[in-house]
Amino acid sequence: MKGTVHYEARGNVALLTIDNPPVNPLSSGVRAGLDEGVKKALADDAIEAIVLTGAGRAFIAGADISEFGGEAKGPSLGECLELMENSSKPIVAAINGTAFGGGLEVALCCGYRVAAPSAPVGLPEVKLGLLPGAGGTQRLPRLIGAEKALQFILTGEPCPGPQAKALGIVDEIIEGDIVEGGIAYAQNLVKEGAGNRKVRDLTDKVEADRGRDEIFTAARKLAAQRMRGQFAPEMIIQCVEAAVNSDDFDAGMAVERDRFVKCLNHPQRQAMIHIFFAEREVAKIPDIPRDTELHDIQTAGVVGCGTMGGGITMCFANAGIPVTVLEMDEEALKRGLGVIKRNYDIQASRGRMSEADVDKRMALITGTTKHEDLGQADIIIEAIYENIDVKVETFKKLDAIAKPGAMLASNTSGLDVDKMADATSRPELVCGMHFFSPANIMRLLEVVRGAKSSKSTIATAMQLGKRLSKIAVLSGNAPGFIGNRMLAGYTGQAGEIILQGATPYQVDSVIQGFGMPMGPFQMADLVGLDLGWRARKLAGMKPEDVPITARVADKLCELERFGQKNNRGYYIYPEGSRAGQPDPEVVEIVEQTSTELGMSRRAISDEEVLKRCLYPLINEGARILEEGIALRPCDIDIVYINGYGFPATVGGPMFWADQQGLDNILADIKRFGEEYGEAKWKPAPLLEKLVAEGKNFASLQG
Repeated sequence: MKGTVHYEARGNVALLTIDNPPVNPLSSGVRAGLDEGVKKALADDAIEAIVLTGAGRAFIAGADISEFGGEAKGPSLGECLELMENSSKPIVAAINGTAFGGGLEVALCCGYRVAAPSAPVGLPEVKLGLLPGAGGTQRLPRLIGAEKALQFILTGEPCPGPQAKALGIVDEIIEGDIVEGGIAYAQNLVKEGAGNRKVRDLTDKVEADRGRDEIFTAARKLAAQRMRGQFAPEMIIQCVEAAVNSDDFDAGMAVERDRFVKCLNHPQRQAMIHIFFAEREVAKIPDIPRDTELHDIQTAGVVGCGTMGGGITMCFANAGIPVTVLEMDEEALKRGLGVIKRNYDIQASRGRMSEADVDKRMALITGTTKHEDLGQADIIIEAIYENIDVKVETFKKLDAIAKPGAMLASNTSGLDVDKMADATSRPELVCGMHFFSPANIMRLLEVVRGAKSSKSTIATAMQLGKRLSKIAVLSGNAPGFIGNRMLAGYTGQAGEIILQGATPYQVDSVIQGFGMPMGPFQMADLVGLDLGWRARKLAGMKPEDVPITARVADKLCELERFGQKNNRGYYIYPEGSRAGQPDPEVVEIVEQTSTELGMSRRAISDEEVLKRCLYPLINEGARILEEGIALRPCDIDIVYINGYGFPATVGGPMFWADQQGLDNILADIKRFGEEYGEAKWKPAPLLEKLVAEGKNFASLQG
């Protein structure tokens, strides 16, 4: 059995310490230890109270996911919780550190809860496609009310001890030694003659919520906005409804068990647990040891204070790292800093930070128009527009003014990092750090390894990503890296499909129905149709040389339809609205273009639209794996979920491909090659190899 629980008598108090490093999950040994320890304390007349705490940095970090679906050994968690809740002696949970999921549910079965100020509590099961299955959906509404409980469970976000006390989850915050404080709290309960309070018997909160249907209407609205397409949120809401609408706690528990099983058996659960482990796996670089020496990053510099540079600057300020941002002139600098300040002010107006927080972060940001002012930064990130020649010149300038040992990084979305590195005297200190827009919000960071990037440089960039609250994924240096290289086939097929018979609105509807936040044409409107159009004009490209998949976009630009920026693109955007409306004129332009190209239009099924848009992602992903640009299939999944909106509910493109069957995908790719051109649909050798061997992408994880 994994884990144990140490038993110690401290006068009239039994101290039970969970010891299952590193995070004390509720493994079989822990459950057995809880069962044995509580029974021992109850049988000892000299013991008048029980204190439960955790060894190390965690109280209990949740269930042991590795035991899911396996045969349970020893007492079940439900049996342990029932024993604790029915204790004749008061039990105090002394929450020393992380209390997540089943850990918090254990604490809710204790009569009382005290916590260290730094101890986070949370019910994050929704992020795994699950719901709290040990009474959390029933006890928490009884403790803090349905509205707060739903917000807490549906978001799955943790909160620190003081906030947990304000919510009513914990009774007291203990400054200093949490064990000594917990024992003192328990002894005071004994002195006052307090029994072991049962959360399950509290009724005032749920009775006050009964009949308030607006609570659940608001919860469903939240789920629809933030968790579109996810199965677990509705199950959670139904459980909390059962807690509010029934006088019988056990009846509510029956609903929770039923809905938990439904979540457990739902395909989303497997996909989201895959993502849970993948987010941890991507941090591991096989040839870079954990003890690799890191560069000490205490200050940063950013070149450019536009959309990307400003967002990156905010990332450093948010992490408490002083940052100097460079712009070409005072006007551009003032404009960029003004946008940063407005972004912070908006967050403050929405209650996400205080005015003091805004002032603190702005104080960490220094603006300049002089390159030499970046000279003392430990890392400088270039965030100017995508032109390799200009970037190379910028790196020459940065190399000249940067202090010895300072790292240089490019925010390029796909240009050659080695060319930039070779322009410096320190190529081993150069790498790519591709943030995604808006940089202060998007979680993904592609760290790009150049040919001469040192292990220390890459390890530092990956660790810095973590400090900046990003999920860092390592990519090799290839055009487009991982994400944008794969995207070309996706957008190209979308452009071809509309010329063959679909409309932009059908394509977007299919992609949104799959779970993406927006379709390729909505995305094009958001980015701006004029970017590619202007680039083609600057390059002197003749209209007949423009790729056919860009012909419609260029025609729209000739009509000054640039996208959301001027309220007209593939869609029409009413003033002040980001919700686009289809436009018959665009359909006419698409049909006219098809005629000009001699293409016969036909009805295209939604199934074909989906396959032709998504299968290029899979095929190119296989090539990226074969070339070593991505280390593992799960790295690609994390990139696409966090950078491109691929639905986590299906586990990312490579995980999803395995679920569809690689043999089925390969057969369709070959069929599309016969119908639409083998050059565009040539199967990746790795895909063919895996199918021939009866394997899938998961087999490559090692």
